[in-house]
Amino acid sequence: MRKLVLQVLAMLFAVFPTVALAQAPKDGVYIGDEDIKAVLKHSADTHRTIPDNTLRVIDMGQYQLGVAVVARGAMKGGGAANANAPAGGGNAAPAAAANAATACGEKRPGATGPNGIFHDDTAESYVVISGAGTLITGGTIVNGRRSGPNDEVTTVLNGPSCGGTMVGYTSRNVKVGDVIIIPEHVPHGFSAIPDHITYLSIRPDLKKVLQHGYVNPALKQ
Repeated sequence: MRKLVLQVLAMLFAVFPTVALAQAPKDGVYIGDEDIKAVLKHSADTHRTIPDNTLRVIDMGQYQLGVAVVARGAMKGGGAANANAPAGGGNAAPAAAANAATACGEKRPGATGPNGIFHDDTAESYVVISGAGTLITGGTIVNGRRSGPNDEVTTVLNGPSCGGTMVGYTSRNVKVGDVIIIPEHVPHGFSAIPDHITYLSIRPDLKKVLQHGYVNPALKQ
């Protein structure tokens, strides 16, 4: 019996750190303006080619919450892309586009249009903090490619995703102060950006598919 008790205690002590990590925060989680600016500066200084930057992935207990800032440069209107262009275009990580091999979305040979992406497990809430652009949402992804299991878009940014050509979408001009909600599986992207657009993206991760406890390198001490 004593041996069994000791074994149980050992298991509890081994598991306890994991259990502790899974607890929701006991106070508010603050991400300052200086944190956002530090991440954007780090992205520029390191010549990062992906516009999407996760600041933190926060363990909320029952789920995780990703907080990101996305800074996109100028993009000509129309946004037409060949059907064989990399999946997701400017909306998915280039590494994800290059490495993804599994087809997704509808097959429509020869289809053209702007590139977009949808995410399997994470919704997004955008808050535009600078600039403006033409956001496209809805419709269908065609001739798409899945993000690879080790791609940043899958592990840190949005979880498993499908990027490709968008058809049948709705266009809206978005500007500073606008809030946009994009549910899971809803294609989205940009068809035109006159100068730039920067926005925060809040991403509930109900299935905990994102890297636990991720902190952007710019914020690590």
